[in-house]
Amino acid sequence: MVHHSWDDILSRAYGRLDSEYRNFLENDYGYFPAKENYLNAFKTLPKERVKYILFGQDPYPRKESAGGYAFIDEKVKLLFSEKGLSKEVNRATSLRNFVKMALVARGDLSADDTSQDAIAALDKTALIDTITQLRMNFEKNGVLLLNTALIFTDKKSSNRHVKAWRPFMQSLLHDLNDDAPKLILFGTHAQALKKFLPLENFETIEVEHPYNHTFISNENVLNFFRPMQLLEK
Repeated sequence: MVHHSWDDILSRAYGRLDSEYRNFLENDYGYFPAKENYLNAFKTLPKERVKYILFGQDPYPRKESAGGYAFIDEKVKLLFSEKGLSKEVNRATSLRNFVKMALVARGDLSADDTSQDAIAALDKTALIDTITQLRMNFEKNGVLLLNTALIFTDKKSSNRHVKAWRPFMQSLLHDLNDDAPKLILFGTHAQALKKFLPLENFETIEVEHPYNHTFISNENVLNFFRPMQLLEK
């Protein structure tokens, strides 16, 4: 169910999971994304095109939002509205701040004014308008959108899932060692990977999580994402 370029790597990584946890993944239906979707990031981006891995935390804690891609909220359809950002984006703090950052990086907005009125006044002719287009633009830039845990059950179990997926992530990164994609670590949860995974051969880009308002004007963030032009059609 994944792109064929990942078959061997993911087979080895999956085999590193604890047998009881594999049994849970294969026979339980109380988690999301569902088992046919939690590896979606490996379906749409071939291994040879990966330049970066963006490690998020864990899937959105809402079934309708968690679609197997870090940071991509499946509940969101449109990014913009006549009033500025769409209602769905405005309710998703991290995504809202990320889109504002991308608009600042493009020069469409000043970091001093990222208000709804300022966004409403923009000419959006050249901009994408859907969350799917945003995901595709990430992938065009070689960004694999991966969470530190690939499934969610409930908040109290998040740490357990993160720990359970570590052997998978260790095996994955080991097999990508020669390619050495750069790792984008959003927030403390993702940055904690450095304590548990062999990242010595990987360059890391570490910034605050986008739910922090400072993310919008962080010069390191702006300089890193500016060349990607993630909001351009």
